[in-house]
Amino acid sequence: MTAVVLLLHGTKDYFMKEADLILIIDMQNVYREGQPWACRDFDGTARRIREIVSHAEMKCANPNVFVTEFLPPESPFGTWCDYNTEYAEQNADAWLNAVADEICLLTQRYTLISKDTYSAMSVEAIRKEAMAAQERGGRVVVTGVVAECCVLWTACAAIDLGCKVVYITDAVSGFDVAKEKGAELMLQGLAPMQVELMTAKEYLKED
Repeated sequence: MTAVVLLLHGTKDYFMKEADLILIIDMQNVYREGQPWACRDFDGTARRIREIVSHAEMKCANPNVFVTEFLPPESPFGTWCDYNTEYAEQNADAWLNAVADEICLLTQRYTLISKDTYSAMSVEAIRKEAMAAQERGGRVVVTGVVAECCVLWTACAAIDLGCKVVYITDAVSGFDVAKEKGAELMLQGLAPMQVELMTAKEYLKED
């Protein structure tokens, strides 16, 4: 897929939501409740993500939003070969791999990027936009699934790039509460310098 990157240039006078990069990570049907890789409170997570984007749209004309989807590597190597073998059934199901309808609506306005690694920062377009957000005083806001996998990996990779990360605790979902709390605990060790953990309501109260 071709990535169309939404960038704001020419001014330093940003509202925070305008300066931030909002990432919606891998909200695909396979993670819905009742599906093979069900994440806890997927529907609630989707609702809060939409609220965050709607609020950002009220704050600025062109919020910086990316939607990602995880698809299995087409030319796997190493342990990714084992991954493709183990999860061949899920990989072959187009509906399971599709972005959930509630989030798919957002891809009519924002770029959908396919990735074949856990971290969204492995995608050059997203990595560049994360750096641009940092340079204009914004942050990388992470939402989506899976808390203990793709979301955590993305957050850590963004921190490695020197970006400030906002981890929206109730707009991120994991396989269970214990795993969600484990991911949060890992990031709390880097707070507040490199990461902020907050709820969607707290994020919406900013500005």
